[in-house]
Amino acid sequence: MKEVLSGNEAIARGAWEAGATFASAYPGTPSTEILEVTAAKYGKDICAQWSSNEKTALECGFGASVAGARTLVCMKHVGVNVAADPLFTAVYTGVKGGLVLVSADDPNLHSSQNEQDNRNYAKFAKMPMLEPSDSQEALEFTKAAFDISEAFDTPVLLRTTTRISHSKSVATTGERETLPPLGEIGRDTKKYVMLPGHAKMRHPLVEERLKKLAELAETTPLNKIEWGDKAVGIVSSGISYQYAKEAMPEASFLKLGMTYPLPPNMVKAFASKVKKLIVVEELDPFLEEQIRLLGVEVSSGKNLFPLLGELEPSRVKELLSGQKAEKKAPAEGLPIRPPVLCPGCSHRGVFTILKKLKVFVSGDIGCYTLAALPPLESMHTCLCMGASITMAHGMSMVLPDSEELSGKIVAVIGDSTFFHSGITGLIDMIWNKGNAVVLIQDNRITAMTGGQENPGSGHTIYGIESPKIDMEKLVIALGVNPANVRVVNSYDLAQVESVFREELAKPEPSVVITKEPCVLQFRVKGQPMAVNSEKCTACKRCIGVGCIAISMTEKNGQKFAAIDPNFCTGCNVCAQVCKVGAIIR
Repeated sequence: MKEVLSGNEAIARGAWEAGATFASAYPGTPSTEILEVTAAKYGKDICAQWSSNEKTALECGFGASVAGARTLVCMKHVGVNVAADPLFTAVYTGVKGGLVLVSADDPNLHSSQNEQDNRNYAKFAKMPMLEPSDSQEALEFTKAAFDISEAFDTPVLLRTTTRISHSKSVATTGERETLPPLGEIGRDTKKYVMLPGHAKMRHPLVEERLKKLAELAETTPLNKIEWGDKAVGIVSSGISYQYAKEAMPEASFLKLGMTYPLPPNMVKAFASKVKKLIVVEELDPFLEEQIRLLGVEVSSGKNLFPLLGELEPSRVKELLSGQKAEKKAPAEGLPIRPPVLCPGCSHRGVFTILKKLKVFVSGDIGCYTLAALPPLESMHTCLCMGASITMAHGMSMVLPDSEELSGKIVAVIGDSTFFHSGITGLIDMIWNKGNAVVLIQDNRITAMTGGQENPGSGHTIYGIESPKIDMEKLVIALGVNPANVRVVNSYDLAQVESVFREELAKPEPSVVITKEPCVLQFRVKGQPMAVNSEKCTACKRCIGVGCIAISMTEKNGQKFAAIDPNFCTGCNVCAQVCKVGAIIR
């Protein structure tokens, strides 16, 4: 049967067809839809779960693998950093049921804090890696990854990029593989207990496995040569292959689906029959460096193609031919739309107050990171998931005590991010007697990636009710003084300001929690606000809250604010910052 599938949908389908029975993930663009599709379409056969972070997702998946289940674990590229600890050791132990780890990379940083090339993880961890170039291959390579995992007793890295994850193409689907039922968990202490003595015995097996995988790379249909004009031979993989093929369809291609380890003999044979060898790849010179180490001369690689961002067909053709590609100029007068918080977002009022108080805000990963941008401009650091609290703690430990609010530190973190990696940071702050205010913005959902459930939402990925973590009780249990745990209404600016002033004055950690739901996910819509143009002085204080429902207009020579009722949710934040009472229901 033929279906039009995105790469993410195809991976989910491939796992189902391969007989997988467990899947875990932490949501992160561009990988999120893999688990959502798995749960929605294949949930009867595959037990799917959101995990609190990528490390726990991989550990849960590894446990299912050791029990004999074929297991899929999914995350975006930076998530593999979080999961690296169990990953490297899982390569030593090996698996029982096939274990496939999807790393969805994000060249050009469409929705990420860095542009790392996770192909390097395959070499670093010494594990095989497959890279599909369209949805059909995403499905087939997922199935192949499970087979390789079990045949070679290793986790397999399935690496995609944003374009593969989200682009749709036709794929031929098949039936689900029937696997024997799971029995008892076998006990193999020397294989699965990584004491130093056991690990020393496992390491030689890892090195020997790599040699056998390189032999597989020579014969697997995942790698293939497409002969054309032998004046130019292009080595490529993944989406870069599609770009190069479109740019130079007449060239000869060595298309690599298994990009680690490389097939050395195939590479040398291909190179020997073409006049000029070109490596086309995004980001790092991963393939190029390996090919050069084989003693093969590369005519063009990263000396021609950029180390940064995405490629695309016209850009590849331009670089290969040396001729400037003609591009249509964008239409004139198009409005610029910077990323902003949604109208009525519960984060907006809080950041309005933090900006007013002039405190230093240590930020985190979430929708609220947009508060770093104009006009709010009230977030001053953002490193990685959970770092808001630990960075705030580090700052508070080295800075001198200050009576001025401008010398105080506030850490801002969302509910899902707090469960992901904020809890241990708060423990550090409490244990080591830090002094900062931690703001947990609990909007009851993982909003930034599309509204996925988290441990505080009270539901699983299937919508089934589950225990809901009580944020207040949790932080008190961790050791925060109950008197310093405050719950505020994020839309009540006076209350927010009063509570922050009180908690910032204390010489010990405080936690302030907001609990207003995500307006987009929960479709919050109240009576819209309006502007009394006769009262409005055009001071633009309301513009300063950064809501797209508010704009400035002019009539009969008079400038005043205007509110679009189609966007406004009636949150009332703009009315509270208006000094002349011009904004009303």
